[in-house]
Amino acid sequence: MDYNEITKAVVSASFEVHKNLGPGLLESVYQKCLIQELRLKGFECRENAPVKVVYKGVELEKCFFIDVLVNEQVLIELKAVELVLPVHKAQLLSYLKLSNKKIGLLINFNVPLLKDGITRCIN
Repeated sequence: MDYNEITKAVVSASFEVHKNLGPGLLESVYQKCLIQELRLKGFECRENAPVKVVYKGVELEKCFFIDVLVNEQVLIELKAVELVLPVHKAQLLSYLKLSNKKIGLLINFNVPLLKDGITRCIN
């Protein structure tokens, strides 16, 4: 499945979750519900997928966690914040680079209209 099909399905599933729950809940609630929606659509999802940091050829003990990884291709960073800041986008871009993934979605569920809370990033 190509990136566009996956991201389209993720956006659709996100709209479904937002329609049912609305804004104002914890990120972890949206994460569980989004994963459920995606699995119902037949997608493979890894929750809090670890990615190790390699610096100058040395694997560090520190790693970071991708909120949701869909079909091992599309990285999703979820937020439930009043305002998405530039640092949130920078975080997603860093995660994309370190995990060698091409496409990521930053989804903020704490907005009245979800279309205003979705940002697509390309590595």
